[in-house]
Amino acid sequence: MNVRVGIMTAPHISCEQRPDGVLLHDVRIGIGFHWDRTEDQLFEGTMEIRDNGDGTQTAINTLDVEDYLSSVITSEMSATSSLELLKAHAVISRSWLLRPMMNTPLATEKDGYMDTPERRIVWYERDAHVGFDVCADDHCQRYEGITRRDAHPEAAARVRAAVEATRGMVLVDPTDNNAICDTRFYKACGGRTELFENAWAPHHYRYLESVECPYCNTNDKRVLSQVLNNYDQETQDFYRWTVRYTADELVAIIRERSGIDFGDILELKPVKRGPSGRIYELEIIGSKHRMIVGKELEIRKWLSCSHLYSSAFDVERDGSDFVLRGKGWGHGVGLCQIGAAVMADKGMTYEQILTHYFPGAQLKKIV
Repeated sequence: MNVRVGIMTAPHISCEQRPDGVLLHDVRIGIGFHWDRTEDQLFEGTMEIRDNGDGTQTAINTLDVEDYLSSVITSEMSATSSLELLKAHAVISRSWLLRPMMNTPLATEKDGYMDTPERRIVWYERDAHVGFDVCADDHCQRYEGITRRDAHPEAAARVRAAVEATRGMVLVDPTDNNAICDTRFYKACGGRTELFENAWAPHHYRYLESVECPYCNTNDKRVLSQVLNNYDQETQDFYRWTVRYTADELVAIIRERSGIDFGDILELKPVKRGPSGRIYELEIIGSKHRMIVGKELEIRKWLSCSHLYSSAFDVERDGSDFVLRGKGWGHGVGLCQIGAAVMADKGMTYEQILTHYFPGAQLKKIV
């Protein structure tokens, strides 16, 4: 079974065929996040450069699903990760990919948008992609070709072993006719995972209950290096973090990111929080305008030049400054990658890891 991956779109794409694959130049990764940058990437499979008719081109990579997964795992994490962690990630990455490809697409897998003068509630799914199944960046799953995977032959062999050991295995929901589970993941929950409906469509999944996670509170560089690639390791304060803005800085950031002139920001008021502490509706009260914004990713976008680590924060005033004290890195729904790395390091199996973060889901071999 093949998957089509949209790698990049640009006015002109530079690539070259090499004996070991196709090399794309200046691929942009981490788009809109604080690690946003470009790099050259090598890909296996076939590469199509599509003319979009609007002065841009798109590079689309077609390859076998299992080969794709071996690259996703090493793009999301390090190829030197423990075998049980790699197996767990192979299962959830495969499940997330195949769910819309093999199941009838659900209404919950669509972008959502509510925009009135008083409320802007937005969530982002992958239905906007046309001509390919998934993109290569954080909007879907990180997929950065084979450069990282094959940099260390022994690590690459371990990744392939993890994919092969779980070949065709996905998580299914036994309460929903064994439908493939929507297996989300992120870097660190900060102590408790979040509900699906507080980040995306208003639909509750029994296997995405909020669970305690006593594992991701770690500064063990050996374990963290299994999950964090080189640019991710620039982030050290993911479990608990603090961001401080002057009043003028906050006004400028919100105006730039939202396109709305709120005037002076008088208050940032959490309206709705999930069980992990993540805010999914935040009221911004200004001297000229007030509005409720959500869900969690939109809040993170509006309150940072890139993205806040998460929306699980409290707001304090220190004189005229606004201080955000937060926890976690990412949306918090499903598997906590750093928590899973710690669980594997403690000797837990990939089945135990998956059971913890997706309670009630079952493993099933489908392809």
